Amino acid sequence: MASIFTQIINGELPGRFIWKDGQCVSFLTINPVTPGHVLVVPRKEIDHWEQIDTPTFTHLTDVSQKIGRAIQKAYDAPRMGLLIAGLEVPHLHIHVFPAWSEELFDLRAAEQNPDPAVLDESAARIRASLRAMGYQENVPDEPVG
Repeated sequence: MASIFTQIINGELPGRFIWKDGQCVSFLTINPVTPGHVLVVPRKEIDHWEQIDTPTFTHLTDVSQKIGRAIQKAYDAPRMGLLIAGLEVPHLHIHVFPAWSEELFDLRAAEQNPDPAVLDESAARIRASLRAMGYQENVPDEPVG
């Protein structure tokens, strides 16, 4: 059975995408630790990060860094958080989020029922920042999908 992330990637479940390319996608998490919290996910289902091939992992971290820079500008965050936890979904994903304190690195404190309007606004804000940085070819136009 496909992971929930594969279902989102394939359009079987909704997602607020901010990045799409041939190897990975990025979309807002439905349980953010702060507004602007996204996941960077390989298209290929890989459970453990240490099992991914080096070129794909390098691409994921490169995309995470680009997205992190865009989020930092969009939210004027003093730091950016990056985590690989992988216990909740058996499909590698990198958490990227604006960070104002170390407490935000605890995913147990993530918001369980965020306002959909806030998620939509976050997606639009990050997409605009990515476009301003020159990444138009990877930034989808759709607000949800």
